[in-house]
Amino acid sequence: MLKEVAKHTFTLRAMSSAPTPEQIQSMLNSENFGDRIKGINLLRNIEPATAFKLIQPLCQDSNTRVRYAAVSQISTLGAQDPDAALNLLRTAIADPEPDVQAAAADSLGALKLTEAFTDLQTLYQNTPEWLVKMSVVACLGEMGDPRAFDLLQTALSEGNSLVSVSAIGALGELQDERAIPLLLPYVGSDDWQVRHRLAQALGHFAQHPDARAALQTLAADQFDLVAETAKSHQVSG
Repeated sequence: MLKEVAKHTFTLRAMSSAPTPEQIQSMLNSENFGDRIKGINLLRNIEPATAFKLIQPLCQDSNTRVRYAAVSQISTLGAQDPDAALNLLRTAIADPEPDVQAAAADSLGALKLTEAFTDLQTLYQNTPEWLVKMSVVACLGEMGDPRAFDLLQTALSEGNSLVSVSAIGALGELQDERAIPLLLPYVGSDDWQVRHRLAQALGHFAQHPDARAALQTLAADQFDLVAETAKSHQVSG
């Protein structure tokens, strides 16, 4: 009983001490970048429409860490005004910092803002950063935009293995059957993580005979996670 009373008292104190939008705004205006980041994190505790208005200027902050934190939160807050979010994220993918560019791609994918496809394509083609390439590939898979097929095919043979693995997953999410012959050679990959991602990707084509045969092979994989993933798609397919 005493524990329950103490817990209730703690909850009431936490609620009464929760910062108001005005207090968060003061933090966001602070000259200390740490305070601005704290303010951005506290935006999760207030009404989303208000939070979205407050976060927008921070997407162009002078500090990289602040811009990254703000752009990352657009993935959820941007649903309040997709057009405004699109404009913010288009600016962010041209940011000089790769981390911010990657965060912008992640947010575009989460919001499925396919209007930015050309921007993402240009970013992929021009960036030397594997992290940015991987984020763009994952974003395009999440969007499910059929225009992404050629770019994802290119990414599949990218020199960086993390980008290639991301492309395997994205091609599955795209659900374009042209991807099946591109994916099948990876059944024999020496990397179990590649085979696991492949099993997930082929699950999107479980009705196709070639994909079904590959899933049967993967269902006997020596790594349990690969085998179980393939078996789950065999059942659902």
